[in-house]
Amino acid sequence: MIQRGAFEMYLINDVTSHVDGGGAFGLVPRKLWQRYFTPDADNLIPMNQHCLLVRAHGRNILIDTGLGEKLDAKSLRFWNIERTGGLRRGLAHLGIAPEAVHLVINTHLHGDHCGGNTVFAPDGRLVPLFPQAEYVVQRREYEDARQPNERTRATYLADNYQPLVASGQMRLLDGDTELLPGIHGIVTPGHTPGHMSVRLESQGQHAAFVCDLASYAVHFERLGWMTAYDVEPLRTLETKRAWQQWALATGALLMFPHDGTRPAGHLVAREGGGMELVPAAVPVLSV
Repeated sequence: MIQRGAFEMYLINDVTSHVDGGGAFGLVPRKLWQRYFTPDADNLIPMNQHCLLVRAHGRNILIDTGLGEKLDAKSLRFWNIERTGGLRRGLAHLGIAPEAVHLVINTHLHGDHCGGNTVFAPDGRLVPLFPQAEYVVQRREYEDARQPNERTRATYLADNYQPLVASGQMRLLDGDTELLPGIHGIVTPGHTPGHMSVRLESQGQHAAFVCDLASYAVHFERLGWMTAYDVEPLRTLETKRAWQQWALATGALLMFPHDGTRPAGHLVAREGGGMELVPAAVPVLSV
């Protein structure tokens, strides 16, 4: 468990996939990024799919839902994974049934962050995995997902969110929103224009699930490092600049969606300039 003030938090890894290092690091030369990740013969590196459960105000709040359980054989091969459904098993390990989740926060609608929103019922219908929960996402993100282009359409899959919007179970947010006391959805553009990070504060202690503002910890350390998946990379850079200053000022615990080596840590300023993400010893539930 991760404790911040009165908030209890649990990082749950839905799956570990293996992705091309060039996608994860974009224009950063392999000679530099392989200091942090050793690629295999096919240039693949591990990419966890972290979700964050927050227990606060008597509610179970889930941030992102991973790749989910709807992947067909082709998708499993594409992502280079052997099994799915780790989120559901992780929640069960914590004694939480899907019906006991009150709020699902989708940071954005890429398939590896919201695939677990819905599942197939025995009769083949798409149904919400969390039937009693309210789902939220930024309206701008939803609009972009509805009208994808040639670059984005492969990761915006309507089965992950459209049934929830149609049923009224998904609420569309218009900008920064306090979802519950101390839990803020903050627009952090760059990865997508409507991308959202989640800022948490309780009893003077701060944390943030930064999501794909910084997919790996090193992306947060280094302003110029970002993924090839970022739609607006220069906006990512400036958004990170502001969040670096916030992290230094608050001493916040930062949690990253895809980093299995440094899933969380604190940012510190190095003597002589630059930033360093000091790892925090936090558990990651992977079942």
